[in-house]
Amino acid sequence: MSARKRFDHFVFWLGIACAVVLLDQASKWAALKLLRTGEIQYVAPFFNWALAFNTGASFSFLAGEGGWQRWFLSALALGVSTWIVVMLKRREGGTRFMFALSMVLGGALGNVIDRISIGAVVDFIQWHAAGYYWPAFNLADSAITLGAAILVWDQFASGKAEKN
Repeated sequence: MSARKRFDHFVFWLGIACAVVLLDQASKWAALKLLRTGEIQYVAPFFNWALAFNTGASFSFLAGEGGWQRWFLSALALGVSTWIVVMLKRREGGTRFMFALSMVLGGALGNVIDRISIGAVVDFIQWHAAGYYWPAFNLADSAITLGAAILVWDQFASGKAEKN
């Protein structure tokens, strides 16, 4: 593949990550403008808007700590993001793999922006069923989860292809 084509692919995958960041930040901005902390707005029998601020990691892990987790989690996300950018630049995987990395990159950077700018990640999407509630999350979290699921799928699909 020519250097120009590799660069075009790299820019394409970074563009997807940037689109995730922009959508995530726009949705968080809207949530901050339209919702109040702790307020729950009913949307559907399984879905609410519920503004929350997470100072920890997934499922509020480390949220009760003294504040060091803000910088640790930001540095960790930036380190992973740097590794992902290198992987995207090397273009060492297929389309599914590259898309997954772009989703994880965009989600990680979306949450890092929150951590650095306000000290917590803005969450506002709440799913529930039969009285059980999933912790509030955001579009960045969804992108990371989707990207991780696709990475697992890609690994299984790659393993099957190698066996055949």
